[in-house]
Amino acid sequence: MIVPFKLTKKSAILNLMAKKSSAAPADRKQAQSTKVTGHDLPLPERVELEKSKVAPGYYRPIPEETLATWTAPARPFKKRDKQFFSTIFIIALLLALIFFFIGQVLPVALIISVVFLVYVTAMIPPQEVKVKLTNYGFYIDKEAYAWYEMGRFWFEKKQEQDVLQIELGRFPNRLSLVLVGKDTPTKEELKVVLSEVLLNEKPKPSNFEKVSHWLSDKIPLE
Repeated sequence: MIVPFKLTKKSAILNLMAKKSSAAPADRKQAQSTKVTGHDLPLPERVELEKSKVAPGYYRPIPEETLATWTAPARPFKKRDKQFFSTIFIIALLLALIFFFIGQVLPVALIISVVFLVYVTAMIPPQEVKVKLTNYGFYIDKEAYAWYEMGRFWFEKKQEQDVLQIELGRFPNRLSLVLVGKDTPTKEELKVVLSEVLLNEKPKPSNFEKVSHWLSDKIPLE
């Protein structure tokens, strides 16, 4: 069962939204949701934020509204053939021998760990996770991710699958959601909703990502 956000998180989000939003007429009522074509993602209209009569400087809470729910793999997955594992093993063996003969034992252990991790992730399919998108953020199974924890979002291809990437202000620092055909909202639908809160911008690649891309270009594994 999905657990709702804690009251403290809700209050922080509401007051952050209230301070950033402009004042609207006092008698304005909540507008009906509009529908995004395709997956019918509801896009709530702006609502009037009413000041709290109990706590000065605070606003009355807005009810949480579910925009979309779906089930998808926890990570991108692609079934690998024997050539992939053979290439990985040969490269790892050569690197391990080089470090071993120059007396560097720690890199050898690191190489073995990386090879084992690659083997496990390539052989074992990921588990399915339940994703729920609301006007307060995301739920991944029982874990809640509020809007105020997120930064930029962008889309990219991984293992021949579309993946939604979102920056996080806490571990694991990035939220990756696999998009699986008709079972999940499209990129266009998610972009319409997320752009209301987050910046649609892909950050510059880190040094690790640059090295990974360079290696994948110079040493094709398949």
